[in-house]
Amino acid sequence: PYLGQGGHAYLQEWLWWAGLLCMGVGEAANFAAYAFAPATLVTPLGALSVLVSAVLSSTFLNEQLNVHGKIGCILSILGSTVMVIHAPQEEEVSSLESMAEKLKDPGFIVFAVCVLVSSLLLIFVAGPRYGQSNVLVYVLVCSAIGSLSVSCVKGLGIALKELFSGKPVLKEPLVWVLLVCLVICISVQINYLNKALDIFNASVVTPIYYVLFTTAVMMCSAILFKEWQHMVLDNIIGTISGFLTIVSGIFLLHAFRDMPFTSDLLPLFLQQGRADLHASWRSTDRHQSCQHQPLLPSEDKGFQSTEEEEEGESV
Repeated sequence: PYLGQGGHAYLQEWLWWAGLLCMGVGEAANFAAYAFAPATLVTPLGALSVLVSAVLSSTFLNEQLNVHGKIGCILSILGSTVMVIHAPQEEEVSSLESMAEKLKDPGFIVFAVCVLVSSLLLIFVAGPRYGQSNVLVYVLVCSAIGSLSVSCVKGLGIALKELFSGKPVLKEPLVWVLLVCLVICISVQINYLNKALDIFNASVVTPIYYVLFTTAVMMCSAILFKEWQHMVLDNIIGTISGFLTIVSGIFLLHAFRDMPFTSDLLPLFLQQGRADLHASWRSTDRHQSCQHQPLLPSEDKGFQSTEEEEEGESV
């Protein structure tokens, strides 16, 4: 398989493996965050990694960060701040037994079955037909499977906390089931995300993947941990507004990253107003210059007539 065809040629590049290692370190820190905070809060804050990536690319790779990108960075920071302020509180899950009870909830079982069935349809039915032409096919697979991987991470985080407290959690079958499911989910995500990035432009894949993945994780977390059940209306509106603000910032940051900002990009009415403003300035300057022009010749004429009178008297 060749690059640009959704193959696996990137596995031969050492730079890809180095990037994967760095991503692994970052995901380990992200793993720890899921163990102590609601998934609805942790996942949207991943937008800050996109922001940091844009700033570092502008600094070290000499990539241009235009006006749209700077506005997108500001919107991402504001949206993240709003989401932190209005973050939901999940139900307390302090043991593997309570985690197992939540995984047996009928609502979560229906959600998981829907995710698996839709992912299989996308992989085996829609993928061969539309995978090379529609960016949503592979990105939807990554997002749907990613919502289940976050649930596995949450359960393993609880297991690690119990392990550090001295409990024999390694004897629990649920721990190994969650670990196997996590490895499978992450493998599927990496495979199909790289397919999408290999076929389509990263500036298109990144914002779409962020929006779909975050939406899927928020839905899964709301069903599994009942995070939205006890939220007041103000916090619901604040969380949704913060998320939409982040989405707008990510869109501006990526969709217009290669577009220079000039006056030609302004709407027609703004260009007309700008032209009228310049015309008014020019007419004002001309009017002022016309007002000053008669003064100088009159002074010169007066000065010349005075000299002529003095010369006549001297003669």
